[in-house]
Amino acid sequence: MNKQKEWRPLPDSITIKESTIEGLGVFATKDIKANTDLGISHVYDERFPDNYIRLPLGAFINHHEMPNCKAIVSASHESIGDIKHIRIVAEKDISSGQELTLNYIINKLDNPLWEFEYEVTQ
Repeated sequence: MNKQKEWRPLPDSITIKESTIEGLGVFATKDIKANTDLGISHVYDERFPDNYIRLPLGAFINHHEMPNCKAIVSASHESIGDIKHIRIVAEKDISSGQELTLNYIINKLDNPLWEFEYEVTQ
């Protein structure tokens, strides 16, 4: 396991506020370049109904048919070691004030293949 590091629920470049898409959303507080890793949205844990613990980034990012971000399912990362998780990456340049969005499967619990389909739609 990696040494303890300071963890922030959201990077400095994003915040949560009211969305015109649905409820609350994730918004850029500064310009974000394409391919920027925005952090972890979910951590795998088989004790949970859909096998993931949803973190703030995953809880508030909204769905859009033409998203500006993508989700990447990963088995490990240098920041956390060998822990299966989902990371959010900017798919294109995002301007300050713009809402971050993903194209994701809504009914994960009803679909045992949701994780595979989630990856394919990205």
